[in-house]
Amino acid sequence: MTDFVLVAGTWLGAWAWDEVAAELRGAGHDVHPLTLSGLAEKQGVPAGQRTHVRDVVDEVERLGLRDVVLVGHSYAGIPVGQAAQRIGERLRRVVFVDANVPVDGESFLSGWPSDPVRQAIAEHDGFWPPLGAPEYAGQGLTDEQIARIVGGSPHPGATLTEPAVLTGPLGDLPATYVKCLLDGDEPMPAVAELLKSDSWELVELDTGHWPMFSQPHALARLLEASGSRP
Repeated sequence: MTDFVLVAGTWLGAWAWDEVAAELRGAGHDVHPLTLSGLAEKQGVPAGQRTHVRDVVDEVERLGLRDVVLVGHSYAGIPVGQAAQRIGERLRRVVFVDANVPVDGESFLSGWPSDPVRQAIAEHDGFWPPLGAPEYAGQGLTDEQIARIVGGSPHPGATLTEPAVLTGPLGDLPATYVKCLLDGDEPMPAVAELLKSDSWELVELDTGHWPMFSQPHALARLLEASGSRP
């Protein structure tokens, strides 16, 4: 039995993991999907990136979890990666699902054309609204699944612009990186560098960037396998 803490990316809450969580629980694991501050049922709660790191650490400590697998999808890889360093011996493994990874002193928007995102945040009172349905084409999603994502909550802009703060080399963590191939077949440069570490492994999944919707059963099996790694 493994304790999983599941954290989804921008615009999403704990609800995004419903199918994955059911599969893992059916296999006998304890599963704790987490909604980050400012999203879904926690809308209205002020949040920066450090708030989201604290959300993850607090959840692990509140539940008294040990030997825990932290799972971060997309944006959530940034706070989850930092939280993984902060929970110390409580961590069994961290799994990044087609995710960004924290780079010390850099934010989610560092290193890529962010002007449209920053503009959208400025135009929507400090929040990044979900993208329109056409942006999700080619990701293995049904129209119903796309509608669920588009119906998500605006994402707090400060979490995207605040820099990450690492307490040590991220490559020292026991980690699995899940590359979703419909979203590009090569990991981003920061991830490629981390994958040189003996503590990191790369696993590929033949689906798009939101596998908790497009391939929940395959993702659950992959997470279960990652959790069983020594």
